[in-house]
Amino acid sequence: MGVAVGVLVIALTWSAGPAQAAPLNPSDTEISAAQDEQDAAAAEVGRLAATIADAQAQLEQTNAVAAAAADAQLVAEADLLRAQEAAVVAAVELEAATLATQTARTAVGDLGAETYMRAGDLGGISALLAAEGPSQMLQQAVTLEYLAADRVSLLEDLETAQLRQANATSLADAAVEDSADAQAAATAAADTATAELALAQSALDGLTTQQADLQQQLQNAQIRLLELQGQRDGYAAWQAQQQAAQQEEADRAEAAAQVLAQTAAQARAGNGQGVGGGAAATAVPPRPGPVTTAPRPPSAGGGVAPTSGRFTSCYEMRWGQMHNGLDIAAPIGTPIYAPVAGRVVRAGPATGFGLAVYIQHDDGTVTVYGHINDFFVTTGQRVSAGQLIAEVGNRGQSTGPHLHFEVHSQGMYQGRTNPMPWLRARGIEMGGPCS
Repeated sequence: MGVAVGVLVIALTWSAGPAQAAPLNPSDTEISAAQDEQDAAAAEVGRLAATIADAQAQLEQTNAVAAAAADAQLVAEADLLRAQEAAVVAAVELEAATLATQTARTAVGDLGAETYMRAGDLGGISALLAAEGPSQMLQQAVTLEYLAADRVSLLEDLETAQLRQANATSLADAAVEDSADAQAAATAAADTATAELALAQSALDGLTTQQADLQQQLQNAQIRLLELQGQRDGYAAWQAQQQAAQQEEADRAEAAAQVLAQTAAQARAGNGQGVGGGAAATAVPPRPGPVTTAPRPPSAGGGVAPTSGRFTSCYEMRWGQMHNGLDIAAPIGTPIYAPVAGRVVRAGPATGFGLAVYIQHDDGTVTVYGHINDFFVTTGQRVSAGQLIAEVGNRGQSTGPHLHFEVHSQGMYQGRTNPMPWLRARGIEMGGPCS
């Protein structure tokens, strides 16, 4: 019996692999605090978005007021110009009317003086006596009277026109003053509206800057929460691996015990020795293989989805450049599996990806897993479908935790193709916008 126990101890010692350090397991308090921080940042972003919407509406309203004020200023300037032109015309016409009145007044004055000077001589009487008959004499007298009356009437009309033109000139001058006041008021209103528009624009710019800062805070909070959730998921996956490994160890121990029991029984039956006979000491079972992680169950087509998450970029042109794979957003630590069996041809640092794993499958196709947080395979290792190979990360040139998955149909870096048909051909349906 002592030999059998020794063999069992040796078997168990061989089957025990090196202990894997436990990954980080954030507490519920840490995750809750990160969730609260994200919620607070999201609420602040939402509140500021409403404030920005109000500021934009205010800016649009102020802009409309400023535009109307500028238009009113232009109208007032045009009105002032027209009033000034009308005042100039009125002044010229007043000057002409005044000159005509003065000329008529001089003519009437001359007529009166001449009549007075001739009133005492016989010239006028001689003219009347020279008339041929009474009717001609009467006609000449009427003519002289008519001429005098006509000049007086003309003078009166001119004086009336002069007065009317003076009134028009006064009104034109008043219109110029009113237009000048209106133009000054319109200019002041336009200046005020322009200043208010500048203030509204400055306020909106400040809010926009504040929004960018808050968006960055929200993104940082989201990344932190994703990291903690990923660590929690990674710890859960590690626990499952440990439990599977322990169960496998137990199964191997039980199998080893059965082998020892059978060997001991055969020894007793062969030479009649007891349990502690020396013959059983040579029956040492072969060393079992290393502990492996329980693979993810394959689909009906034999393939396994590389990870779970949300598509954020597809195989397509993006910003003028070809995006040669699928981006699947998921928390840091989310498991990544080999979709089909193959051999690891590269695992470790990779430019742009930070860390990456490359697997060449049996048909020569190479699949790429970039921006990973950690990897659990080595170059040259054979992997099976559904085997855990890495976990989602945010390394390299990455804007958030995600898996970048590529398919090279003609070998590494050759024949990059859309991964979705390749996955579907192996029974892997992932849905989403990239389907």
